[in-house]
Amino acid sequence: MAKHNPEVMAQLVMKLFDARTSAHAQHLATRSYSTHMALGGFYSEIGDKADSIAESYQGTTGALLSLPDPAPLEQDPLASLQQLQLWIDQNRNAACSDSEIQNLIDEALDLINSTMYKLRFSK
Repeated sequence: MAKHNPEVMAQLVMKLFDARTSAHAQHLATRSYSTHMALGGFYSEIGDKADSIAESYQGTTGALLSLPDPAPLEQDPLASLQQLQLWIDQNRNAACSDSEIQNLIDEALDLINSTMYKLRFSK
């Protein structure tokens, strides 16, 4: 039987939305073209991935998520993505164990990992 924790799932979705907002602000503030491009790709895609996770979860459970307030903007894009990746790895199974939602979480992690690669090595 699948397990669902709406509080953890709401935190996961909001962290992805927060990452989108921070990445957009960092994208506009950087002087590095490679950082600008990496963050531009990230913020343009991660919101849709968060939305897909939330909609699938709500469709599965039949209940709306109660999202927490947004977090303050982050300053270091690589460090914030590393923290996000770690949080998701530690909490994803508590949020929801349904395989199709886990697959959507994997897609978000794939984007996070790809963006971290670009931030590290595209200088």
